[in-house]
Amino acid sequence: MRFMNDWNIENAVREHGGHPVLGPAARTLANLADWADRNSDGWAYWPKPARAAAKLMELIEGNGTWQDRQNVDARATPAAYRQALAPVKAFRTRMRADFAIEEAA
Repeated sequence: MRFMNDWNIENAVREHGGHPVLGPAARTLANLADWADRNSDGWAYWPKPARAAAKLMELIEGNGTWQDRQNVDARATPAAYRQALAPVKAFRTRMRADFAIEEAA
């Protein structure tokens, strides 16, 4: 299972903050992780939110290689972001969570 720890998430928010798709994606992931920290044992210990955000983390990090990080604009499209948000939105509805989901520009 893919997992981004708190440092990875904070770094993604800093690194992609101005990107029209990855900025909202990283901030949404940070909002979800913060919510999980406030409502459970924590983001690192509760697998449900991380499973819901797996596609979102993959969108942000790609496959983890340097080459994939250089081709970020090819994979980070509004359509890919909407698709990655589907399980996150379903999780938010099921859990009656109140974290914010940011829309892409």
